[in-house]
Amino acid sequence: MDDRTFVIIGSNGQLGRALQQKYPNAVGVDSDKLDITNAEAVNNFDWSNVKVIFNAAAYTNVDGAESDGGKTTAWDVNRNGVKNLAEIATAHDITLVHISTEYVFDGTKSPHNEDEPISPLSEYGKSKAAGDEQAGRVPKHYIIRTSWVIGDGKNFVRTMLAVGKKGISPVVVADQIGRLTFTSELVRAIDHLLSREVPYGTYNVSNGGELASWADITRAIFKDAGFDDLKVTDTTTGEYFADKPQAAKRPLESTLALDKIEATGFKPRDWQEDLRKYVEKELA
Repeated sequence: MDDRTFVIIGSNGQLGRALQQKYPNAVGVDSDKLDITNAEAVNNFDWSNVKVIFNAAAYTNVDGAESDGGKTTAWDVNRNGVKNLAEIATAHDITLVHISTEYVFDGTKSPHNEDEPISPLSEYGKSKAAGDEQAGRVPKHYIIRTSWVIGDGKNFVRTMLAVGKKGISPVVVADQIGRLTFTSELVRAIDHLLSREVPYGTYNVSNGGELASWADITRAIFKDAGFDDLKVTDTTTGEYFADKPQAAKRPLESTLALDKIEATGFKPRDWQEDLRKYVEKELA
């Protein structure tokens, strides 16, 4: 594949940075270079030699999307921006790789497979589901549904490492269950789909390994980091957000079924293995 024909939307985000590292010759743009919510700007962008668009851009402030202003922005980026890209991809015979989320589900089933009807609980989830619908109209599309993303940027692992360095024993939610997805693994899966010309459609992607709660993951982080004197105390989602009335509802089950992508020959790496490497690098 000639990565000079790739465009990465949202190149400054966690996944965007990982994609740029994998495809160094790709054109990377963020909102300051291309506002995907502006149809005219999208139409005027030079798409003449583009073969693949990676849409790694999204409004991801889950709680912020519950406010009036945040809701407007979430729908503008997560639905309308995708619509603009989808129309371009269709018109120019471009493959659209669009990143989705387990937040399009209500979290009452486990694991979530690609055919499960959408049932979002939050405005963020609703806006992402609407974007998936737009991306799915492109003849050549991959919708990559993922969860709990960890990469180069603000994320849960870095937050917990900062807490541990301060000697704080945290209280962490223990009734949300899933697996981490490291951006390195996400990019490896995307490259697998493209390079092997796997049939277009929706694919779940996360790391493999045992299911875990955020509290379990925090214990793993502290173990890998050597924070042996710190204790992680479990709490429930309801208890954690009891004094946060503006918080969005979150799915309790975030586990994604990986059978479909595994059937294409992709073998997901264990999240605990990638976590150890990530923590080691962060503490180096």
